[in-house]
Amino acid sequence: MHPALNIAVKAARRAAQIINRASNELDLLKVGTKQPNDFVTEVDRAAEAAIIETLRDAYPGYAILAEESGTTPGEGSAGEYQWIIDPLDGTTNFIHGMPHYAVSIALARRGVIEQAVVFDPNRNELFTAGKGAGAFLNDRRIRVSRRTRLQEALLGTGFPYRVFDHVDTYLAIFKELTSRTAGQRRPGAASLDLAYVACGRYDGFWEFGLSPWDIAAGALLISEAGGLISDLRGEADYLATGNVVAGTPKVFAPLLGVIQDKLPASIAG
Repeated sequence: MHPALNIAVKAARRAAQIINRASNELDLLKVGTKQPNDFVTEVDRAAEAAIIETLRDAYPGYAILAEESGTTPGEGSAGEYQWIIDPLDGTTNFIHGMPHYAVSIALARRGVIEQAVVFDPNRNELFTAGKGAGAFLNDRRIRVSRRTRLQEALLGTGFPYRVFDHVDTYLAIFKELTSRTAGQRRPGAASLDLAYVACGRYDGFWEFGLSPWDIAAGALLISEAGGLISDLRGEADYLATGNVVAGTPKVFAPLLGVIQDKLPASIAG
């Protein structure tokens, strides 16, 4: 395992310990609202602080992009590296006692994701990937599914809470895909959805209006597991646009095609 990936795993497990302890006392949580349908707790902040402390101890000069604390620039030549952190992806699930959330950590060099960790503390499932080194679930090599037909595909998705003006477009796509696939699921943690594509539990995934920390680690998992991932134009600008489509090599193209057919020009990115 790459040394940076090993440190990211250590950070994710440390955050998970904080999350697991808090999950036993949900009635004591203080919950704030950043915007409609977007919550934050002291657990998010404590988990993020633990992650950043662990990463900085090992790599003090690296830049950081974290959901709760924002952007911290790097120092010197180390500044070409950036950690991208979601300390608790699926906060809404967490505060309602639904056991589906994850810690997500990625490392980018000059904007290219090189290392990735998605850790599900409820199932003790550790997804890892290194650029050019493959993707793994608990040290077992994973690949996307062999499914080749959209009609047989199970998809993951998420409602576009952060772009409410696109809800009608989203619902039109959702309706079309419901009639043309084996089904769609919306568990509420994009990093895990992407990890599930990587390990073959889903055959594809699509969502609008995500943040870089929702996508970064999962994107590398998918590409290293033999899948495809893009923005809505079929290009690699998903970290900037927040719009993402992913799938197996055979499912990806027809999935993207259905989505593009329903898109107005205003969100074709």
